[in-house]
Amino acid sequence: MIKRIFNAISRRLARITPEQTREVTGAEISGTNVQTYSGHQQGIHHRLIDKAALDTVFSLKRAGYEAYLVGGAVRDLMLGIEPKDFDIVTNASPDQVKQVFRHRCQLIGRRFRLAHVRYGRLIIEVATFRGGQDDNHPARQIDDSGRLLRDNVYGTMDEDVWRRDFTINALYYDPKRDVVIDYVDGREDLQAAQIALIGDPWVRYREDPVRMIRAVRFAAKLGFNLAPSAEAPIAELGGLLKEVSNARLFDEVLKLFHSGAAILVFEKLRHYDLFKHLFPLTDAILATENEHFPRQLVIEALQSTDRRIAEDKPVNPAFLFAAMLWEPMMQARQDYLDDGLSPQDALFAAAGDVLHIQCSHTAVPKRFTAQVRDIWNLQFRLHKRFGDRAAALRAHPRFRAAYDFIGIRVAAGETELKDLFDWWTDYQEKDPLEQIRFANQMVRDAKPGRRKRSNRNFYRKKSDQSATHD
Repeated sequence: MIKRIFNAISRRLARITPEQTREVTGAEISGTNVQTYSGHQQGIHHRLIDKAALDTVFSLKRAGYEAYLVGGAVRDLMLGIEPKDFDIVTNASPDQVKQVFRHRCQLIGRRFRLAHVRYGRLIIEVATFRGGQDDNHPARQIDDSGRLLRDNVYGTMDEDVWRRDFTINALYYDPKRDVVIDYVDGREDLQAAQIALIGDPWVRYREDPVRMIRAVRFAAKLGFNLAPSAEAPIAELGGLLKEVSNARLFDEVLKLFHSGAAILVFEKLRHYDLFKHLFPLTDAILATENEHFPRQLVIEALQSTDRRIAEDKPVNPAFLFAAMLWEPMMQARQDYLDDGLSPQDALFAAAGDVLHIQCSHTAVPKRFTAQVRDIWNLQFRLHKRFGDRAAALRAHPRFRAAYDFIGIRVAAGETELKDLFDWWTDYQEKDPLEQIRFANQMVRDAKPGRRKRSNRNFYRKKSDQSATHD
């Protein structure tokens, strides 16, 4: 999927030329340096826009308000990518939007007041134009570090554009007049394939530190680079992510690693030293080697996730966190084993410790932490596949995730698990009667009194291998 996106972007960038501009007559659009383009000439066609999004825009216009498509949808349309989400901006207040759509509309948010308009299961997000930079306005609240806590100051499109984050996400499209409106040279940055912030990056990152990881996500997803001005503050301001709520960071982690470009996201987060603020335990262990080899499990897991997304298969957040935290958990488990705990108690204690620390950074919901525990626990139970146990394990709701997890462990270098993985692969391909015979054969082949001991030292910490990554 990522290759298709890159190819589509390349074709679109080659077709975007300065000659594809035209001025809009009248005084509808004010502001300095504003440029307007024919939507059709930029590759925007109504058949590519969800009908619900068009209906929302035209309903607001019929009610006497301004309304535009904005943000990622316009960007993607201009790049030849089919948008997945459509955001709309209007001069109607949230309460006025609710009056237009009545029972179909729900108002949400405290930090930014938004309207969600429902069309069946589809939600179209409608925002009111944001106002100017009056930090003393009673509807705007900023903390001592410059982080924007609340911003419900409304204004005009001329003001709204400067409240947006990146130039390529600040393009407005009026479907009625077929016009793209560009205040900040967003189209020029699309041509240059770069991520640039609107305004002073140092100020904008302080307002919302999440913009740093959003910049990484867009760069990875689109195959763009960060503009030098967008890169410069990250090394110094990355620590501000500690002040972002852990619930919000959980949502951002899913967007990062379920974007279809997880490997590129991971590499860029590590390059900009931001990964440690999202997965501190994982970041620390990635700085060490495992028996003189780089740790590959995270890479294999992210590659697997990218493949599933490219094939339009579902992905589970629990699998992502199970993979990210597996080696920190195994290190903690080894410590508990060394202290004399039983293998089961050591696993339980280690899982609790690691998940507790992780949730203080990204608030993983309990339904996912329970699944993570199941995936980890099954890594040890899947070895015990004799007779009736195989069918019971196969019926476990987390069996498939645990089986896939063994697969990435094998791919990451744990070759001693290959026979186990192959056995379960063969087992799943057989019909129920053959599965019974196959599992019973394990009982007949087993040699009494010969139980293979696991390598308890595999994850033992060694002083000459320990390292930190600040």
